[in-house]
Amino acid sequence: MLGDDVRALHADGLRPSLAADPAFRRDVVSGLTARPRTIPPRWFYDREGSALFEKITTLPEYYLTRTERTLLQDAAKEIAALVGPRRAIVEFGSGSSSKTTILLAALNPTAYVPIDIAGDMLRESAANLSTIFRELPIYPIEGDFTHAVRLPPQIAPAPRLGFFPGSTIGNLLVPDAVNLLRSMASTLGGGSMLLIGVDRIKDLGILLPAYDDAAGVTAAFNRNILHRINKELRGTIPVDAFRHRARWNDEEARIEMHLEAERDIAFGVDGHFFHMAEGETIHTENSLKYGPRDVGVLLRAGGWSPVKTWTDREELFSVILAQETAN
Repeated sequence: MLGDDVRALHADGLRPSLAADPAFRRDVVSGLTARPRTIPPRWFYDREGSALFEKITTLPEYYLTRTERTLLQDAAKEIAALVGPRRAIVEFGSGSSSKTTILLAALNPTAYVPIDIAGDMLRESAANLSTIFRELPIYPIEGDFTHAVRLPPQIAPAPRLGFFPGSTIGNLLVPDAVNLLRSMASTLGGGSMLLIGVDRIKDLGILLPAYDDAAGVTAAFNRNILHRINKELRGTIPVDAFRHRARWNDEEARIEMHLEAERDIAFGVDGHFFHMAEGETIHTENSLKYGPRDVGVLLRAGGWSPVKTWTDREELFSVILAQETAN
């Protein structure tokens, strides 16, 4: 029944919010209006969402971060030899920059440029790194790296190495991933290189728990987007009416995260009214998984030629160094 939820639609839920990020407002309202309903995963990362994701990376089920970190540590000297000295490192979606210290220590870069949409974490991680690498110029950029980014003029003379860890490329459908890779090539410029983390197709007994952990941290991370909508867009979403769902889409080779309504509900967001039936979902994230040949095709389509691939013994994850070919 909708009675309780309709009565919960106080005036704020039906009054437009004035201070919210216009892109956030647009994506949420259009996504909730669409069928199927969806919200882009980039909006997970407010302060609370970023903190929850950092907690996810330490969970026993979440193999991605520890596997990629080990690969980077083991390959650091070889990466440095292939990349060459004195490049500027540009990290797309830097977050806490927890893996970046491995590269900064091994490559002796001229500068580090972290780019992230979550400004608070960006500034905090940049400040922390500046205490470790005191002589390294750091130029943080708060913004959306899915579009071409204007890099600071101070790094103009230096060749660039893009760093895109965490298999974030898997959050995008293939056409969007190709466009992002081309945008990165445009941002970094001719002669640049890219070091990218890519998750592999594997047994579902490993995959599914990584996105639905026993402690419920991923569930809290997924539902946090609803809290953010309520806070920033005057939403009246009954968050406790949604359950976290992670499922494998074999045809598309991806994990999908959804928020599923456990009852019929009604709510307001930014002056708009929505109704969801029991069992209906909001699709919040895709995590595409790639075979070794697939990722080579993807990179080439995006303007990058693979140079070297490092993969762990269990073939869970790959780190790939590529050379720009688009310019």
